[in-house]
Amino acid sequence: MMKYETFCGGIFETNCYLLHAPEGSILFDAPDGACQWLESRGVEPKMLLLTHGHFDHIPDVAKIKRRFNCSIGCHPETVPMISDPNFFRDFGFQLEIEPIQPDFLIESTSSRDFLGAEMQVLEVPGHCPGSLCFLSAPDKLLIGGDVLFASGVGRWDLPGGDGDLLFTGIKTKLFPLGDDITVLPGHGPPTTIGQERRMNPFVS
Repeated sequence: MMKYETFCGGIFETNCYLLHAPEGSILFDAPDGACQWLESRGVEPKMLLLTHGHFDHIPDVAKIKRRFNCSIGCHPETVPMISDPNFFRDFGFQLEIEPIQPDFLIESTSSRDFLGAEMQVLEVPGHCPGSLCFLSAPDKLLIGGDVLFASGVGRWDLPGGDGDLLFTGIKTKLFPLGDDITVLPGHGPPTTIGQERRMNPFVS
């Protein structure tokens, strides 16, 4: 069973997750304060994977890369969000994001090895183009980003959002994974697929 730790940072209270894979630690997402949290824990991540490129999930990416020299992986559609300092400014957001290029790209796949952890990668856009969910089937654990929350879903009113696409993706890609899968969301407490399939007011 892979152990994980959670840190919540930034004004949007964004979660990131540190998974201890067989060949090193993997950080999923990098909200404000994540780098300092890693330093305080005495942990050096070998890999940083991004569920998507929204500005509350990426503030510490460049800082973490500089500090730990870990490899960064993301979806192709996330690249302009982390590499172009004007990406969010062009939509009217006054944000300072230190630009960075990923080391490798990730797309939907039934199985991929991340530091010895076999994961299925699901692409579930609608909240954000290129949104990824990472499933560790043996651990019954889904790192879900901002797709599915406890009694909620990711907002779809930001640039590139599409509510119908989001709801369809949750129903066709996430719900079939099994009721006993624990979802680690980008905001709020963990939940399970079963709980959300039965009770979520947006997609039940």
